[in-house]
Amino acid sequence: MIYKRVSIIWPMVFIAIVFGILTIKSGGAVLFTNGEARIAAGNYVAFVLWFNFLAGFAYVIAGVGLWLDKSWAIKLAIGIAASTLIVFAAFAVHILLNGNYEMRTVAAMTLRSVIWSAIAIASYTYNKQSIMKASSDNN
Repeated sequence: MIYKRVSIIWPMVFIAIVFGILTIKSGGAVLFTNGEARIAAGNYVAFVLWFNFLAGFAYVIAGVGLWLDKSWAIKLAIGIAASTLIVFAAFAVHILLNGNYEMRTVAAMTLRSVIWSAIAIASYTYNKQSIMKASSDNN
């Protein structure tokens, strides 16, 4: 059972932590420096950038929690997925109202939504299966 857990959890842990670190680094460079990163960001949308930057910390925390097999990490992953989809919807409204944006933001939000939805579904499904197996082993 431990081998199965590791094979399922490790890719999610790796993706969550690395994605979180990269998100913090790139978002922080745009938010807190006045250099090349901000210029390269082009027409960034402030609320999306701030959300992603702060979410980067949640990514790392969720990744560590999943690695440590903490039940709260599953809830956090679901929360990250849900809040990312909500911000993506708000971003879509911004676009529909003729707000400035970069196409790479659409791609990045799509990627974030897919990754966190997959992590949330996989961790929830694995946890549910583990609980059911443990329950059947006790009977």
